[in-house]
Amino acid sequence: MAPTELGDYLRARRAQLRPEQVGLRSAGQRRVPGLRREEIALLVGVSVDYYIRLEQGRERGPSAQVVDALSTALRLDADGRHHLFRLAGLAPRTRTSTTPDRIDPSLSQLMAAWPDNPAIVYNRACDVLASNAIADALFHDWTHSRNLMHIVFTDPAARQFYTDWPDVARNSVAGFRFGHGEAPDDPRIQQVLNELLCRSAEFARLWTTHDAWGKFLQSKQFHHRDVGSLTLTMQTFDVRSSPGQTLVVYHAAPDTPSSHALTLLGSLAATARESRCEEPRTIAANSEGYPPDLDQRSAR
Repeated sequence: MAPTELGDYLRARRAQLRPEQVGLRSAGQRRVPGLRREEIALLVGVSVDYYIRLEQGRERGPSAQVVDALSTALRLDADGRHHLFRLAGLAPRTRTSTTPDRIDPSLSQLMAAWPDNPAIVYNRACDVLASNAIADALFHDWTHSRNLMHIVFTDPAARQFYTDWPDVARNSVAGFRFGHGEAPDDPRIQQVLNELLCRSAEFARLWTTHDAWGKFLQSKQFHHRDVGSLTLTMQTFDVRSSPGQTLVVYHAAPDTPSSHALTLLGSLAATARESRCEEPRTIAANSEGYPPDLDQRSAR
């Protein structure tokens, strides 16, 4: 964790609140967006000097009571509150120093049994560790990368593939930061972060917002080159046998154009799989213990 990460998060959240949202009067012209430091200190019940030290990184050991009051004052949701407690050193972090990359064979078998539902497993670095045949077809056989963040931010076709790209981009960065907060010293996460900061100005801009939340039930709109438009709902599950891994399963509402398109995509995927005789794809770990950077293919 960077020395000012806690302060940066507090500052970013403060900037997104208006006085009327927290029951305060807005008096006078404001030079900066959001609440003033004095207003947050008042809501939390601490001195202004103490709160300034928190934002500046000079105070790194707030009590649980102070952090709880901060989460309330900043109107944080459950994920934001958990993230704040982690940054304050009051919540456990992962014990491992690398992203988990081994897939339970039974999970791979289960994914293969879903011919009509795209399913993927990815780690905190957003490397796709396993995918079934229809997911391969949905994501164009991963020809750009098997890292979801690289697909969103470095694939030139991403803004056409994701119809709601701005929302996808913001949610992707928030989810990536949430995973980064769980394992800030993970070398693979740092590698992906550095790559994106260098290669995508939009990612760099969104990273400064300090949004952090986990995946939740949502729908995504895709435009696939073979089957057209699809609106798919995502169900997200933590893989309990491998902490840090996430299973995502997509499905379409019954008897809709999206469900018909998904059925067609499944047929195309089955045909392709039969021709290749493949099992669900997985990534082998390299000598450092984390998946290789498959995004190198896109740099050619």
